[in-house]
Amino acid sequence: MPMDYASIKLLHQSAVALSALGFVVRGIASIQGSRWTQGRLAKTLPHMVDTVLLASAVALAAMLHLNPAHTPWLLAKILGLLLYIGLGIVAMRPRFGFKIRSIAWALALVVLSWIVSVAILKNPWGVFALIGYWISI
Repeated sequence: MPMDYASIKLLHQSAVALSALGFVVRGIASIQGSRWTQGRLAKTLPHMVDTVLLASAVALAAMLHLNPAHTPWLLAKILGLLLYIGLGIVAMRPRFGFKIRSIAWALALVVLSWIVSVAILKNPWGVFALIGYWISI
């Protein structure tokens, strides 16, 4: 049975929340040097959640006939996602050292927050569009 838009959107939002929570927990533990973060489950489960997240995002975009080339906020989310992934990779790899990993993890959380603001506001500037609006008043 095909899922309706509301169900897929709820699935997507739930996957975002699970992915973000997992990133926060793994990031803190990884930066502190916890060994479990290098285990099989800690490396596999996030990919499973992120696969659901990405598949639901593609399904939503297809249902709404959104093309990133013609939808600036969606393109901004995709570019933000690539930056978030890159920062996340640095944050989770022990070879980069405490300081670099901590900075990458914090920046990844900032980028993630911005991506969520882009999704909510449907504006490629996300929360920065609101800041610009408030400054101009």
